[in-house]
Amino acid sequence: MSVTAAAGFAAAGLATGIKQAGALDLALVVGGPDTIGAGVFTVNQAAAAPVIVSREHLAHGPMVHAVVLNSGCANAGTGDAGLADARASAAVAAAALGCSSDEVLVCSTGGIGPPLPVDKLLTGIADGVGALGTNGAAGTAAARAIMTTDTVPKESLRKVDGYTVGGMAKGAGMVRPDMATMLVVLTTDAAVSPELLDAALHTAVDGSFHALNVDGCPSTNDTVLLLASGRSGVVPEPAAFTAAVAAVCWDLANQLAADAEGASRVVTIEVIGAADDATARKAGRLVADSALVRSAFYGGDPNWGRLLGALGATDVEFDPAQFGIAYSAIAIAKEGVAVDHDNRALHNAIAIAKEGVAVDHDNRALHNAIAIGDFTVTMTVGAGPGTARVITTDLTPEYVSFNAEYS
Repeated sequence: MSVTAAAGFAAAGLATGIKQAGALDLALVVGGPDTIGAGVFTVNQAAAAPVIVSREHLAHGPMVHAVVLNSGCANAGTGDAGLADARASAAVAAAALGCSSDEVLVCSTGGIGPPLPVDKLLTGIADGVGALGTNGAAGTAAARAIMTTDTVPKESLRKVDGYTVGGMAKGAGMVRPDMATMLVVLTTDAAVSPELLDAALHTAVDGSFHALNVDGCPSTNDTVLLLASGRSGVVPEPAAFTAAVAAVCWDLANQLAADAEGASRVVTIEVIGAADDATARKAGRLVADSALVRSAFYGGDPNWGRLLGALGATDVEFDPAQFGIAYSAIAIAKEGVAVDHDNRALHNAIAIAKEGVAVDHDNRALHNAIAIGDFTVTMTVGAGPGTARVITTDLTPEYVSFNAEYS
């Protein structure tokens, strides 16, 4: 269970004909009349119509009764007609649910440019309201309905001190910090203020989806929403609530990486020694942008010079005389799910460079450690207190082939 695990939420996933062959292409997530919401959206200047409309609706106030999400068409690059279609989607859902259209948020994902098949969508919304369910199957159907090039649905759940945080996500390509071609809906039954909800979401996104970089291309439709019903009656401690939301987001971010188009392994770049956490995250992101670095990851080639060269080509200030690289086969994620690991063991990984120069190491052990599967690269950039983790993948021939053909 994911979005339906928290008390007070129902969901549905159904086929409207936007996609071919009867594939699910419409998801609804519905809360009660007192549900509040917060959102984080793409920074792409060509933001899609649903992003513009959802921003407008949240600007009117925190009340969010429902989210309407379609796949198969991004409703991006569609001008005024696209805005009208997004607003019509909210209005139809609001009429069916008996709320204001400002209390309905809308999301779309798929190809950029084609007009939204709005008649099919509006009919589907009316049908979907009648098909809402509160069980796990309904939540998974919604998660499947937002998939595009994803191969599996992505769901996550945390139960903490009497309340629940659940979530679903989609995304497999155009993945970069400031989000990706991703749609994420999170739900909780914790009793929280709009201010805490917004702060917790931004903190969680910053440490998860903003730390994910698969192909350096942020999309037009990226949206992460967090809804709170308050139905548990539990008023959480702010730090604990933020940590629970962050755990769900981190899990979903790892699932997105594991299912990335053409990827064969997830690589976590752990940056330590930066001037501050923001600098550490920027360093990790920019290194993950390097096609040379990610090609080496694909080959299991521990070429630390590529990492040094990639970082040196950026505007991130670091001390080359303190630069170091270590590799570890310790998995932070397996089979698309975040796993427990010993953080201290990451720093006992096989070091191949310290203080800016190569060091002796067991080359056979190193190659055996990273020959197959996920691994972690610990990159030391100085002696400062800043740290960060960035999730990326290898760059494979399959990725190139897929994106050369997909439209």
